[in-house]
Parts: sequence; C-alpha cells; structure tokens
Amino acid sequence: MKKLVIVFSLISFLSKADEGMWMPQLIEALNFKDMKKNGFKLTAQQLYSINKASMKDAVAIFGGGCTGEMISDKGLLLTNHHCGFSSVVALSTIEKDYLKNGYWAKNASEELYCKNLTVTFIKRIEDVTKQVLSSIKPTFSEFQKDSATRSTISKIEKKAIENTNYTSFVRPFYYGNEYYLFVTEVFKDIRLVGVPPENIGKFGGETDNWVWPRHNPDFSMFRIYVGKDNKPADYNADNIPYKPAYSFPVSLKGYEKGDFTMVYGFPGRTQEYLTSYAVELLINEQDPRRVALRDKRLAIYEKDMKKNDTIRLMYADRYAGIANAYKKWSGEMLGLKKYDAVNKKKEFEKNFLELFNSDPVKKEKYVQLFSNFKKVYEEYSPLSKQVDYYYECLLGIDALRYINNYPTIFIELKRKQNGKENKFDQTLTEIKKTIPFRNYNKATDKKLCISMLKEFALAIEKENRPPYLDSLLTAYNNDTEKLTEFLYNNSSFVDNTKVKAMLDDFEKSATLYERDPFYMLANAINDYYNKVVLPQFNYDEIHILEMQKEYMLALKENVKNKKFYPDANGTMRIAYGKVDNYKPKDGVEYEHYTTIDGMIEKNNTGNPDYDVMPRLKELYSKKDFGQYIDKNGKLRVSFIASNHTTGGNSGSPVLNAKGELIGTNYDRNWEGTMSDVSYDVNMCRNIVLDVRFTLWVIDKYAGAGYLLNEMKLMK
Repeated sequence: MKKLVIVFSLISFLSKADEGMWMPQLIEALNFKDMKKNGFKLTAQQLYSINKASMKDAVAIFGGGCTGEMISDKGLLLTNHHCGFSSVVALSTIEKDYLKNGYWAKNASEELYCKNLTVTFIKRIEDVTKQVLSSIKPTFSEFQKDSATRSTISKIEKKAIENTNYTSFVRPFYYGNEYYLFVTEVFKDIRLVGVPPENIGKFGGETDNWVWPRHNPDFSMFRIYVGKDNKPADYNADNIPYKPAYSFPVSLKGYEKGDFTMVYGFPGRTQEYLTSYAVELLINEQDPRRVALRDKRLAIYEKDMKKNDTIRLMYADRYAGIANAYKKWSGEMLGLKKYDAVNKKKEFEKNFLELFNSDPVKKEKYVQLFSNFKKVYEEYSPLSKQVDYYYECLLGIDALRYINNYPTIFIELKRKQNGKENKFDQTLTEIKKTIPFRNYNKATDKKLCISMLKEFALAIEKENRPPYLDSLLTAYNNDTEKLTEFLYNNSSFVDNTKVKAMLDDFEKSATLYERDPFYMLANAINDYYNKVVLPQFNYDEIHILEMQKEYMLALKENVKNKKFYPDANGTMRIAYGKVDNYKPKDGVEYEHYTTIDGMIEKNNTGNPDYDVMPRLKELYSKKDFGQYIDKNGKLRVSFIASNHTTGGNSGSPVLNAKGELIGTNYDRNWEGTMSDVSYDVNMCRNIVLDVRFTLWVIDKYAGAGYLLNEMKLMK
C-alpha cells in the first residue's frame, strides 16, 4: 500500500504541459526534445548562440520593464503601446497630444527622440555559480552570506566588462542555488516612429484590462540609432539606424488552434515554488489590502483626470501603472481561490514529505523546514501589513514621495557648513531641475492625503504607527481633512511657487525649512519604518529566502521526474505552448481569437473605453482589409495561447514553429493571472496582438505603409 502512495506522490510532481519559463542557453539540454515534439522546426542554436546571429539578438529589454523585438535590419523595434506609454506622454503637450491623437513619422527626419529611453540586448549569458558560492563559508550568518554574495557579484560584474563598452549584471536563480552573469549592450538614442491614438492602442481601457475576449491593438514602434560604427551612442542628429545581428521575419499566414507558439522575452517575477504559508498570506491578506488601497487612489485620480487634459496628462502614466497592478492582484486573488491553490500547495508538501518515508533523517529535516516556514510567516505577516501600508498608503501621497528627495540636500549643506567635502551645489542644481512638478496637482494630492491618512488611521494600531504621525492624528482627533489642510497650507514643499522661493534661499534659511511640518512628517515616517519596521521585515525576508533556497534544492535533488524551471527574475526566457481556447466557468467557452467585428460591436455599446476614431470605422465599413485577412476573410485582432508569461513579457515577440513573428504579447486572461504563483494549463492564457492587425493599422489606418518595405514579410 505504501508503494502505491509513493507512486501517486511522484505522479503529482510531473511537469504540466506548456508550463515554464526556460533559460535559452540551457534549452537544448532541458527542453529541446519537448519543443520539437510540440512542433518547433528550428535548431537550438537558432534560438541562442554567442558565436552566430540568433533569435536572442532580436529580443531586447525595452525601457525598464518590457520587451521589444527587432523587425527590420534598420533598427525598427516593435513593442506594446503600454510599454511606450511613458515616452509618448513625455513627448506630448496639450497642443501636440500624441497620447490622445497618435503619431506617425512619415520619414526618418520626423522620428522623435525619447529622452532617457534605453534598449538593452544580451551579448552572452555565463554560469558563475561556483564563483559566487565559493565566497560563502558554512559558519556565515544569513547577513554575512548576503554581504559576501553581493561583494563577489560586484567583482564578477566589473571583471566581465573590463576594456569594453558593455554593461553587466548577475542574477540569482532557484533562490540562490545558481547564479548567472548577463553581459549587455545598452542603446540610448531611441526615437518614436509611430503609435496609434490612445483609443486604439489602449482600446478597452481598464474595462478590458486582464480580460478575454480582447480587441486591443496594443503596440507602438521605435527605432534604435547608433554611431557610424553601429555601436551605442548618445543622441546625435548624425546618428544612423542600428543594423541588428538578427531581426524577425513577419508572418502573414497567421495561425490556427493547436499551432505551436513561443514567447521570447524578459518576464519580470514569478513565485511558483512558494509554500502554502506564503500563498495563504498572499490570498487572504496581501492582495486584498493592496487592491483596496489602490482602489481608493484610482477613484481620486480618475475623477480629477476627467476635469481637463492638463491633469489627465499629469497622471496618465501613473494611473495606468497603479491600475495595472490593481486589476492583476484582483484577478490573481480570485484565480488562486478558485484553483484552491492553498490546499493544492499543502497536498504538494504532503506528497513531498512522503518521498522520505524510508529515510527518517531526511524526513525529520524537511518536517523541521516546514515548521520553520510556519514560524517565520507568523512573525512576517503583521510586518507585511505595516510595510504594505507604508508603500501603498502613506507613499501613495505624492507629496510624501517628493519630500523624500530632500534629506540629502540638508545633509550636504551641513557638510559644507562644517568645511567637509560635499555635493551641496550639485544636489541643489539637480533638485531645481525638477521644478516645476510636471506630474503634480496640489488639489488632487490633498484628496489623496485625506483618503490615505484616513485608511492608515483605521487599519494601523496606535502602537504600530510612527509616533509623530500618531501625535498629529491625535491632535486633530483623526480628522484627516483638517490635518491635511494644516500640512498643505503650512508647507513650502508642496507648491511650485513656494518650492522655487525656498530653493533660491535654501542655504540661508535651511534651518527654517527643516521645521516645515510636512518635511518633519516625511522624515518621521521614513525614520520609523527604516529603524523599526523594515530591519525586522528585511531580516525575515532573508530568512525566508534561505529556507526557500533549501527547499528548492531539495526539490531538484529528490524529485527526479520533473524538470524545474527557475522563477522569472527579469532575465531572458523562452516559453512555449499552443494556440488554444479555454472554459472560464461552467457553460462558457472562449474562442481562441477575436476580430475587428467585435471591436465595432463594443464601440456600439456607448462605453467610453470602447471609443474608436472615425477613420477606423470608415475602413471597417469599406472592408478595406487588404492582405491582412485570415482564410475566412476576417481581420483578426488578438489571439490566446498557453504560453507561460508574466509582467515583463509585455511586448515580447510571439513566434510560430518556424520562428516567424505572428504577434506581440500584451496581457493575460483574468482567470490566469494566478500563473505567477500557480500555473494551470486549462485556465492560463497569454493574450497576443495579431501582427496582421498591427500591419493593417500601420498601412491602412496610419498611411505609414513605407515601414512595411523594410520588413521581411512571409506570405
């Protein structure tokens, strides 16, 4: 009977089809046979090679948290509309509102330089595990291990790029059981080529965010410029388009249900190997309170953004970022509950322990490990609440975040006054550059302050509050409206005119400004969290990380019938699956693609999130779809597949079995947002913009068909 239990336990560990985010340099050893079995037609070397041009050379980190892909040998890059959003907002003015109206360069001279935007390519990936782990001694405490690891990593990163113009970083994998070095090349002259108007590029708005069926042409296009040597260079009008080592051919043939698909990109963060204790905390505490706090902030932003375009442009980027996580956490929470994730994790842990029924020493070791997990999470849970209310509530007040820039200038001034080496003048100059606050409306922020202080007072017990904040709340009898009026009416830090006057007179009157009530509050809040809450919170996080490292190693060493992929950590990965529909609930089944017909149907509902430009309606009425239709004469907008994706995969190329671009990844389905913690092949779907619709918008809607001439279109 015991043998049957063990067999059952082993079966429960088997990898689920389509699950995983695999490192491209290891794909041949780990997954290539399975990829071929599922229909992939190329070689592992065509996916990743450091000696020859390969697909990795066409996939880039776009900005700080998205993926982009090269689609021509003239530096043309495709990504999502929401990935280019910040850059488009920065280029926009009331007179030239590229966010609202879109923008298309008709030739190279009209492409717009995007300040501070970068595109980063991977040159090579190297296993440096032995180097990193050799610096850790068995007698080290957790903090000593962390310090030694950081020091060794810094040395590896510096040595890897000596006498080059490259950059580098090292990331841990499997909770620090392995480490890999990434050598990169960063391009800084990036120019906007084209972006559809917001009501096309963001069609569906928050109504459809994280939802399927979806009809959102979520794309934007940029071009990388370089010096005459094809190397990265600062912006210069004489720079030329970048010639990449590889660019993706673009397919006009489309796809059908069951076809192989692959996503190549830079997924941000997953936590697939969390214990039941962590998942229970996430579902029942962390996600609910983060969602509730963001809901309050979003309601305030949304109401004020509707007042005029000035406020709308101020907060458009911030609103989108807050709303994206808000809805993702909402779906994740519901999906994990529906999936019964906590009990599934508990069953997994039970089966894991049963593997050691014949080895009492190991069994006791891992029983104790889970006991330690339970103990730490009991301590970690209340700290997690305090930290959430610090970041999501108090620092949700823009003024408090802005004021956090100022302590350094006071420190540097005191150094200057004491005759010590200082950077006061430089710091003062940098702060002056931020005035006026481009993305700050005092009236809006006062509403945020009233709301967030109220939420804080209701949720956080007096003994867990920063004493100075508690004294203010007590003095005003928890009337956060009166407290807010006092802070904003008596502070020099929250008004453009007052800030300018303060900085012009700063060196003479710094002592006065240090007694500013809002500055004193911001300092007191940060001082409390940095000295009282965060040290213990960070200690528990390091402790949990060490236990996760032990647990991960145990899984890899003892569960022999499963190939474990590392959690996403912002590094290059490959995920593969198939075009497929799904059934979100009883009696409902979703098709695997949508068409422009559905876009027009939604437009007719009157929901402002579904507004479209007259030009698009005109093209639709004429059925002017050109060569971009499917075999049934339909113009498809989006499709879904079972590729395992997460944040950071936005903008990733979605490829067919021949490595041809068939779409751009831009979202996941509502029911599948839980895939960051638990992947279910029956429910988790990535949402993809059909590249044929992208080409149709460029060609027919925007009249920028000349761009297609530099692409390799596969018919």
